[in-house]
Amino acid sequence: MELHRRNFLQLTAGTVTLTTVSRIARGQSYPMRPVRIVSGFPPGGVSDLYARLIGQGLSERLGQQFVVENRAGAGGNLAAESVARAAPDGYTLLVATSADAWNATLYDNLKYDFIRDFVPVATISRSPGVLVVHPSVPPKTVPELIAYAKANPGTITVASAGIGSAPHMYWELFRTLTGVDMLHVPYRGGGPALTDMVGGQVQVHFGTLASTIEHIRAGKLRPLAVTTAARAPALPEVPALAEFLPGFEASIYVGVAAPRSIPTEIVDKLNREIKLALADTKILTRIAEVGDIPLSLTPSEFAKLVTNETEKWANVIRASGIKVE
Repeated sequence: MELHRRNFLQLTAGTVTLTTVSRIARGQSYPMRPVRIVSGFPPGGVSDLYARLIGQGLSERLGQQFVVENRAGAGGNLAAESVARAAPDGYTLLVATSADAWNATLYDNLKYDFIRDFVPVATISRSPGVLVVHPSVPPKTVPELIAYAKANPGTITVASAGIGSAPHMYWELFRTLTGVDMLHVPYRGGGPALTDMVGGQVQVHFGTLASTIEHIRAGKLRPLAVTTAARAPALPEVPALAEFLPGFEASIYVGVAAPRSIPTEIVDKLNREIKLALADTKILTRIAEVGDIPLSLTPSEFAKLVTNETEKWANVIRASGIKVE
């Protein structure tokens, strides 16, 4: 009987060892074929930019092609849904952004749950927003804008890139914290909104730093504050909104996520390799050029960020009563 027991324990120990070795080998050999990185937005945007930057870095480091696939639509939901249904083997990845956090509340009847169906793998950057006004607008500071808006309720126009866009979310957070009444003008994209801002057809805009910085430098738009908790390195003289509205923080995080049940070894390898890619001078220079800030978190830290952002924007969306059909 003792012999049988000893043989069983030896067999069990051997099975555990083989399983461990198999997992390690799987992580070491990954990837063995091209990997898709799916972006939920059109080429040229922040999501696409970082998908291609990191894709190139990973291709160079790991010896396989990381191919970017743009699947735009429904604020990034079409891409997320497709990746949620993909095999959890590391060969289909998603460019995860703050849109995933607020889409959970903005959209009814989503066919996936981001927190349940995805594993946050690695972060890449945070993209500050910037509150800008047309030069014809009298206020030159945030307190002056708040006072001016309260003295002229419903007459100042605030442009966004559409219902559920980042500029719209930033405006709703600002409105919730200040109680100001401005006329929201949603456009079909950031480009048209910015064009009308520069032309003076609309007066206020919470734009991305990447899209507005050249207009700011040219004097076509006046920056009042950046939306991150601290000042942005690209505009060090421009205050943060938190300096006037304690607790205000709104920015777009960009990272990589994978379908749930992806092997931990692959997650750890991707996180490590993305961190190493982010240390590359070429990538850091490109991030700085568009006014963004590198962000390097562990998978667990990234998961906590996603949870916190989802809860934060759910509160803002519910208070505002906005919905996207």
